[in-house]
Amino acid sequence: MKDFTTGSESRHIFKFALPMLIGNIFQQLYNIVDSIIVGRYLGDKALAAVGASFPIIFMVIALVIGIGIGASVVISQYYGAKQYDKVKRASDTTYIFLLVAGVIITIIGITTSDWIFRLLQLPEELMIPAKEYLHIYMYGMVIMFGFNGTSSILRGIGDSKTPLYFLIFSTFANIGLDLLFVLVFKWGIAGAAWATVISQAGAFIAALLYLNHKQHILRIDMKKISFDWDIFRQSIKIGLPTGIQQTLVALGGMAMMGIVNTFGTPVIAAFSAAGRVDSLAVIPAMNFAAALSGFVGQNVGAGKLNRVANGLKATMWMSVAVCASITVVIIIWGKSIMTIFTTSPNVVEIGYHYLLIVSVFYVFFAIMFNINGLLRGAGAAIVPMYITLVSLWLIRIPLAYFLSYTLGMGEKGIWWSIPIGWIFGAIAAVIYYKYGRWQNKSIVNLALIESEEGLIED
Repeated sequence: MKDFTTGSESRHIFKFALPMLIGNIFQQLYNIVDSIIVGRYLGDKALAAVGASFPIIFMVIALVIGIGIGASVVISQYYGAKQYDKVKRASDTTYIFLLVAGVIITIIGITTSDWIFRLLQLPEELMIPAKEYLHIYMYGMVIMFGFNGTSSILRGIGDSKTPLYFLIFSTFANIGLDLLFVLVFKWGIAGAAWATVISQAGAFIAALLYLNHKQHILRIDMKKISFDWDIFRQSIKIGLPTGIQQTLVALGGMAMMGIVNTFGTPVIAAFSAAGRVDSLAVIPAMNFAAALSGFVGQNVGAGKLNRVANGLKATMWMSVAVCASITVVIIIWGKSIMTIFTTSPNVVEIGYHYLLIVSVFYVFFAIMFNINGLLRGAGAAIVPMYITLVSLWLIRIPLAYFLSYTLGMGEKGIWWSIPIGWIFGAIAAVIYYKYGRWQNKSIVNLALIESEEGLIED
């Protein structure tokens, strides 16, 4: 457990972000390893089928992920205010919600998959393998929610290292099972899906054992576990806007996938492979933002708003430096990276063009995410939702269609719409941070907070 309300802001954020960064890199390796093994040994059609499944997976879990983020903020603020009994009640409430939500999401995902794939104009040759992969993935939804919920709870009390250890174990297990199921047992695309489900189940069981033996505040006692409606409403208040935002992002991803699908299997495969690289590249910015959110939550809970501004500055510098470095790597070695996923020269070339276009604008992505992370940590989660709504649905999606079809740019028009949306989102986030009233959104009942170093502006 870490107290972020004293000491160096930059050191706290970096040390808190680093385990999450490493952990999320390993978490992305789940999807990357699946894509590499599927693309290399099962072919471009299987790679495209896996890629077509992920927007749907993200869509069905997005709202729940957002509420989980809200619960993490609630736990962070209660922990910063030293209200440990409410930390425990918030943890119990989160687990009960995730269990129920996991069952519901599994049913929805399996029963609607065929309709969604057809709505997205997925080529008929990809329908059977895509549904097979998606259905198996959905069977493990309760497990995935449980593990991610445990990680969020631990991060809410300042522990980002422990989830990392379980994630590393799970990732190596996934790699081994992938190779076993696909190469040895010849289970095809189903083997990649089962490898993910089984490895996450192992990580979740290990995490539960850790909580019950090492974290007495968060110990799970099935006889005493209870659901606190007041805390759940607080989690909903903070997490629902984020969940809606995540859902909008997921639906946007599905809309983009629908446009991509019209260009055929090679473009779908390239988008799938390049998307894995892209997801890995933006992880540092996302994790610095997540660390900033936890940092802000504790300091807002403690009424130390001067540290919030200092934390944002430190996070910006770190994020921008890392993003610039990643851009250089992709520009120089992007084509070689694409060959890890596929031996098709056409797919490699299409994916490399995607990476060249989007990587130059990672800095804007970092700015947008960092400020949105601050706003969520402060409890002002509704604004990032609006920013996402506008930048995605009024900027990116219409531009993707306009550039690719109306202007005849083909798939490159889709690629260009992505950074243009980031630029708009970054500008909107900066404006609200400078002029918005995000400082008074804390859920903790504090004494009146007077202006601190000119931060509070009404």
